[in-house]
Order: sequence, then C-alpha cells, then structure tokens
Amino acid sequence: MQDKSLYNLNTAGMDSVVSTNKVLKNTYMLLGMTLLFSAMTAGISMAMGLGQGAALVLMLVGFGLLFVVHKMADTSKGLLAIFAFTGVMGASIGPLLSYYLALPNGPSLVMQALGGTAIVFFGLSAYALTTRKDFSFMGGFLVVGLLVAVVASIANIFLAIPALSLTISAAVILIMSGLILFDTSRIIHGGETNYIRATVSLYLSIYNLFIHMLQLLGVFGGED
Repeated sequence: MQDKSLYNLNTAGMDSVVSTNKVLKNTYMLLGMTLLFSAMTAGISMAMGLGQGAALVLMLVGFGLLFVVHKMADTSKGLLAIFAFTGVMGASIGPLLSYYLALPNGPSLVMQALGGTAIVFFGLSAYALTTRKDFSFMGGFLVVGLLVAVVASIANIFLAIPALSLTISAAVILIMSGLILFDTSRIIHGGETNYIRATVSLYLSIYNLFIHMLQLLGVFGGED
C-alpha cells in the first residue's frame, strides 16, 4: 500500500514537471513569434510615417486588446488575440523608433537598447531557470513599484522634469527586471499554467524594458 502511494506521488511529480516544461516551451516559442511580429509591425509603422497621435491611439487600442487576450486565453481565439495585441503594441512604438533613428547616433542607440534588453532578459531567465528559486515574494513590492511609477509618469506629463523622467526610466527597468524573475518563477513553480497569459506578461516586461532603456541611452548617449 505504501509502495503504491509512493508510486502515485512520483507519477504526480513527473506529470507536474512535464506540464511545467510544456508551458515553458510553449511560452518561449510564442514569445519569440510575437516579438518578431511586433518588430514587423513597428517597421510598417515607421514606413508609413505614423505620428505621435497615431501612436497614442494604437497604445490605447493595445490596452483594450490586453483585456481581450486575458479573457480569451483559455480558448483557441487567444492566439489570434495575442498577435493582435502584440502587433498593435509594436506599431505604437514606430514613431518613437523613427525619432531615435533620426538622431546622429540613433541606429547605435537602438541596437544598444535591443542588446541590453536581450542580455537582461536572457540573463534573468537563465538565473531563474537554473536556480529554480521561488520569487513569488516579490509580487507585492513589484505591484507597488509599478503603481508608483505609473503615477509619477502621469505627474511628469505636466511637470516635465528631466531628472524625474530619468528616475522613472531607471525604476521601470528595475521593476521589469523583477517581473521577469517573478513571471518565470511562477511558470517554473506552477503558479502560471496558461502559456498565453505567461507570454503576455513576459512580452510586456520586455516591451517596457526596451523603451525605457532606449530613453536612458538616448539621454546619456547624447540625445539632443
């Protein structure tokens, strides 16, 4: 009887590991595809010469689609929703990329931001995967930090303080780095079993990480 119980426990453990590995594999595969799709729509946005007004509208549409993705994540329509969301979000940063690429050292800044984002993401993901530490304790701190950053960003629209803008970008980079650890840990430990929702979380961290890293590099790299 005891041997049978141990067998059932071992089987359950193996099933859990297989399930977790499947979620990880599907998440990273979908994440790669959505990032490539975002890059394509960003390129189309730049080619069309979209302005900041269009970018703002696209970002608002993207936030609306985010709710659609979460609602449809457990259905087959979830994949269509996530590509719609990431496509719109990619297009929304077209004007920002056009602005930086027009700077004398713009292409270098964009490549540095891309490289820095990739290093942070792969480094933190590898750390979470190899150590398999549980970073769930960071959840509360990250949420509070994110709320403070959002409020500060809104306030700075009216205040327009350069130093505050730099502080916000630095804070967002730290928060997004923490979220990468947090989200990866949730997948590893079974806290997130839906690969579409997991992909959206990691995508948003990478998206914001890249934007704010680009803004910091733009200032310290000689932005006019």
